[in-house]
Amino acid sequence: MHERRDDLPGPVLGTPRLLLRRWRDDDRGPFAALNADPVVMEHFPATLSRERSDAAVERIEAAFERDGWGLWAVERRDDRTLLGFTGLSRPGQLPHLAGQVEIGWRFAAHAWGQGYATEAAREVLRFAFARDGADLDAIVSFTAVTNERSQALMHRLGMTHDPADDFAHPALPVGSRLRPHVLYRLHRRAAPDGP
Repeated sequence: MHERRDDLPGPVLGTPRLLLRRWRDDDRGPFAALNADPVVMEHFPATLSRERSDAAVERIEAAFERDGWGLWAVERRDDRTLLGFTGLSRPGQLPHLAGQVEIGWRFAAHAWGQGYATEAAREVLRFAFARDGADLDAIVSFTAVTNERSQALMHRLGMTHDPADDFAHPALPVGSRLRPHVLYRLHRRAAPDGP
């Protein structure tokens, strides 16, 4: 469901429980808290300081300006709480994925186990493959081998894993438990709501 709201530059996406929208200044505090939580950031090299978290918001917003889409802030409709993000990005730090688009997500721990990530990701996939959306032919998603929760979500989205696509993340040191990564793919023709 694509929505337009005058106070939120688009595209704005929506589900019955969630609003996926551009970032506002008042999102920065809750987003920084999420990024400082070691439970949320278990599969990342480190938690983020407020400064680094705010810089991430700036990069996300720059991607919206460049591409017309990006990592949407996910707001729960009933109380307007920021839960995290879900959206599309270009994995520029990975040369072997040049030209591909990734679907990704990060949610506050209090939002886990309630289906929010799946709900938001399915809406983003609809936008990604829609002719009046991003009009992409395929999407990738990747995570550390240790991140079983994200891999389970990739499976729920209908994404497929080919071990030949797995890789060692070049930004992480040799020997790091987070360096081995798995990669999943979904083609428009195989998407649950695709043609």
